Amino acid sequence: MHQPTSQPQPQPHHPHPHPNLAPALHQALDDLADATGRSPEDLLRDAVGRYLDEEGAPVRAAAERLAVAHAGLLRRLGE
Repeated sequence: MHQPTSQPQPQPHHPHPHPNLAPALHQALDDLADATGRSPEDLLRDAVGRYLDEEGAPVRAAAERLAVAHAGLLRRLGE
């Protein structure tokens, strides 16, 4: 016998885009959002973007150094 499918339950609404932030970070985010007139989501998006740029820069530089230092080997491996 076919049982009717239940409707999906709505997910609880979180006041911030990432509910796992510590309460002090939530408060700081709220305060900065209020002070700047921006949304918490925009602030988080910008912060994560800057973090990834900063953390990724040395990794990209190291990869470039390795590529230059081993260009001959990489070229031979690609043949």
